[in-house]
Amino acid sequence: MPNCQLLPEVKSAKITESCAKEYACCFRALADPIRIRILNLLANNNEPVCVCEIVKHFPIQQPSISHHLKILRDSRFALAERRGTFMYYELNRKSLSEFPHGARVILKV
Repeated sequence: MPNCQLLPEVKSAKITESCAKEYACCFRALADPIRIRILNLLANNNEPVCVCEIVKHFPIQQPSISHHLKILRDSRFALAERRGTFMYYELNRKSLSEFPHGARVILKV
């Protein structure tokens, strides 16, 4: 059995618990293929897209699409705007530009 005194000291995590929870939320939001495709759809459109148009591109019903969009909104990857009775969504380009920074903070690269 190796002598623990000879091993280098293990450094503690530098990221706070609240920051880790925020990053985990972002990673969970991206952990679903439908949400990745929804983000890609939004990225391919320069204007906000009506939820009724988003539904047409997926093999799932509107309530499921709305659930995925809520997760993307909550994680700030998508922005929502109500226009009358319809919701329009667009990619939050600011959050996507900050996302690589978050990965670098976590992995310290």
